[in-house]
Amino acid sequence: MEHYRSLNSTLQEQFGEKVYKLALDGGFTCPTRDGTKGTGGCIFCAGGSGDFSIPVGEDAEEAIETAKSVVAEKGARKFIAYYQSYTGTYAPLDRLRRLYTQTVRHPDIVALSIGTRPDCLGEETVALLSELNTVKPVWIELGLQTIHPETAAYIRRGYPLPVFDDAIRRLLERGITVVVHMIIGLPGETPEMICRTAEYIGRSGVQGIKLQLLHVLKGTALADDYLAGKFRALSLEEYIDIMEQCIERLPPEMVVHRLTGDGAKRSLIAPLWSADKKRVLNEINRAFERDGIRQGSKFVHGAQK
Repeated sequence: MEHYRSLNSTLQEQFGEKVYKLALDGGFTCPTRDGTKGTGGCIFCAGGSGDFSIPVGEDAEEAIETAKSVVAEKGARKFIAYYQSYTGTYAPLDRLRRLYTQTVRHPDIVALSIGTRPDCLGEETVALLSELNTVKPVWIELGLQTIHPETAAYIRRGYPLPVFDDAIRRLLERGITVVVHMIIGLPGETPEMICRTAEYIGRSGVQGIKLQLLHVLKGTALADDYLAGKFRALSLEEYIDIMEQCIERLPPEMVVHRLTGDGAKRSLIAPLWSADKKRVLNEINRAFERDGIRQGSKFVHGAQK
């Protein structure tokens, strides 16, 4: 029995074989870094989640070929181009059009995934994404992290929840796939608060979710607070328990793109158990089997049990 709707199985159904993500860095920044809304970035961000990304200059095809070579030994033939670093729609429209048009025209790319913010999705940008979506499937990955305003202010997210709601509405109206990121373990949040974020995302109509463990990384403002003893990191057992509760509250058709996440080991401060990704995934699978976890078992449209 599959305890949750995984990305791997969904891609197998859609494309008939395993599909690999190519992490690409389009050279973007963020409004919370360039002075528009702040200069330090989100409190947990050490590098825009792009530690393993291939830089893209003027030639997206060259970067794609470089990224493909990294997974060549796996026999990969089909790929998702994932613009992961910082805010992938935070640039002039002509640059976005040039970069993403080159990307979707590559014959081995089956989908384009762009990590961005809901406050960086103007109408012209959404129209461009809709146009690209007619060539290859476009996924927009939005970093919500939490629905709770006090936590959002603490992590310096830089936008209120209604901005997220409006972006979701406009993207879904255009037929664009949306994946939402949420973090488990943010300082001050109880398991009940975390589950409410999962429930909110589940009711939003988006097609996918990424569940992310909070990592404390060197060089971040979050690390300063952690080292000052202002909060503690979750244990593996605590993380799995909360994550199971979230899975049960998601609609059964929603694709779960990630169950945890792993930061760069050279910069990881806590929790150190997260560095052993194989062990973590094995423990998650054992817990799912032991606890009889089934995605959607506590989901009801409009309300949860």
